[in-house]
Amino acid sequence: MVTQDTASTERRAPLTRDRVLQAAVDLADRGGIEALSMRKLGQELGVDAMALYRHVHDKDDLLDGVVEVVVGEIDRPPPGDEWKAALRDQVMAARQVMLRHPWAARVLEERGTAGPAALAHIDAVLATLLAGGFPMATAHHALHVLSSRIFGFHQDLFDDSGRAQPDPEAAAMLVATLAVSYPHLAELAGTASHDGGLGACDDDVEFAFGLDLILDGLERLRTGAGPGGARVEP
Repeated sequence: MVTQDTASTERRAPLTRDRVLQAAVDLADRGGIEALSMRKLGQELGVDAMALYRHVHDKDDLLDGVVEVVVGEIDRPPPGDEWKAALRDQVMAARQVMLRHPWAARVLEERGTAGPAALAHIDAVLATLLAGGFPMATAHHALHVLSSRIFGFHQDLFDDSGRAQPDPEAAAMLVATLAVSYPHLAELAGTASHDGGLGACDDDVEFAFGLDLILDGLERLRTGAGPGGARVEP
């Protein structure tokens, strides 16, 4: 528990870039990225906002810094004997970090992956692929296919996060309405139900399902077999 004395001691601690960035991450964790401003961050640290500019140049530098902090939390185990298991572990470790910081995916998309921590993470993924026997050209394609999943998130066509779920009667009416013009979507809604009705998809399950499809496809490329066992030329 943080006591008043503890808080006072933390406020008296020397201000450093690392401390500023960690406080910014904590602030975003509590209120979302919209809550992050130099003024609020100064209040969080018990200093005038102008004091922060000795450690971060501006808001862009602050955002780049928090991306570095978050990506730096991702465990990067050394490539193992089995590339698929090692890569899956790396990606799922990244997902756990993104779940702890749900605002971070959007910032990472906007700010890009040119920071040292992000580049080190991509390099570790690439090392796993190369150690698994992939030629560099195929490993390059794999990085593109894995894309955001390398950092533990993905863009979903069906984004139902935060959506209120209808009661069973309303759900049945919705399916009946869909069936008039969109019979296949109605069938999907009735078949791919959650908890007996139209519920939100389990994003963790869908994420892992997509990741495993990609890894299985990469394994076929690695062994030289395409669809139906056809040989794939390098």
